[in-house]
Amino acid sequence: MVISIPRQVGKTFFIGSLAFALCMLQPGMLVIWTAHQLATAGETHRAMAAMAKKGKIAPFIKQVRMGSGDESVEFTNGSRILFGARERGFGLGFTKVGMLILDEGQRLTEKTLDDLVPTMNQAADPLMFIVGTPPRPTDRGEEFKRRRREALSGDSDDMVYIECSADADTRVRDWSMGKVDWAAIERANPSYPTRTPKSAVLRMRKQLTPESFQREGLGVWDEDQAGSRLIPEAVWNDRAVDVAPDGVISYGVAFSQDGSRVSLSGARKHSDGVHAELIDALTGPTDQGIDALADWLAGCWRDTAQIAISGGDAKTLEAKLRDRGVSEKVIWTLTTTQYLTACSMTWEAVKDGSFTKKRDGQEVLDASVGVCDKKLRNAAGAWGWVATTPDGDETPIESISLAVYAARTSKRRPGRKQRAVVHR
Repeated sequence: MVISIPRQVGKTFFIGSLAFALCMLQPGMLVIWTAHQLATAGETHRAMAAMAKKGKIAPFIKQVRMGSGDESVEFTNGSRILFGARERGFGLGFTKVGMLILDEGQRLTEKTLDDLVPTMNQAADPLMFIVGTPPRPTDRGEEFKRRRREALSGDSDDMVYIECSADADTRVRDWSMGKVDWAAIERANPSYPTRTPKSAVLRMRKQLTPESFQREGLGVWDEDQAGSRLIPEAVWNDRAVDVAPDGVISYGVAFSQDGSRVSLSGARKHSDGVHAELIDALTGPTDQGIDALADWLAGCWRDTAQIAISGGDAKTLEAKLRDRGVSEKVIWTLTTTQYLTACSMTWEAVKDGSFTKKRDGQEVLDASVGVCDKKLRNAAGAWGWVATTPDGDETPIESISLAVYAARTSKRRPGRKQRAVVHR
């Protein structure tokens, strides 16, 4: 279960109540409650120690340990809730963890998951919570962001995702000095006004910047998080090779919708998967370079399986290729559905290791991958690439996706194999 939620909402009380209930119902249950920082873990333990004293709960409690490094709530039936900080390595070495709570999920790292998820392997029916506020630009929140992307795209069928937030277009910076949109607060904070009074909200509003209050007080995610990327850097780097494998080549040409950028990539399908490289990328009015691009493609189409095209000037390039005698069997202007399929196909190939790229000379492509993320395009969960920074360019990874899609789906086999993707 993944929960994105503002501060001052009562999440500790909510999750703590669940943990207490499960511990009372299931003898011998082990709950590990971790936070990123020691101070947060200590505050959580103090809140749970107070809960243990409540009248209907106290008869089930054996003892509450308060010593530093030994914070826990122990039940008469052998169940335990242990508290600690991930920054100090807490959680390693445990087994049969029935409930794993990862607080401050916006700072959760892949390494932490590698350390803690195996603790649940021997439990009969384990439950994991990842709970946090929308990540700040400085947070290492890739794991939290990845799960949100999976939920919004429909990629995951084994996760419950809950997001408490105001409307995505809410902008605190537009509020006048001292003003609070209470309707937005009510939408974002299910504990307002019963458990979280106006005074607590006003205090937070005064102390935080508009951008911070938007995340911390309203639960609204940043639209342009610098460096937000779908493909983790470590995975992308692992797909690099020094020598490109042989295979039949296909090309992908991606135009931006506004006509300001275009990228050209090549891909080869081979026995172990598909290899792709960015050949060139142009920023500026693309109509000035279409003739040169058409001339280049017309010079090598006979040795090409497919030329896949997508974006704003796709039809213009298609017409120019026909004028230059390129066979209609080679030209393929993709539909929106085919483009979206190309994006997801490339991501799956990267994940399963059947995709490779050239190690050197791909700095423009690497930069594109570093700032490109999913953007949901329809209710069915299909998505396309989007740059998450104002100066980011999605066309390099889009052209790679088009080339990969063409290479994997084309049945055309020209008479001669190309031995290099990049032509000079």
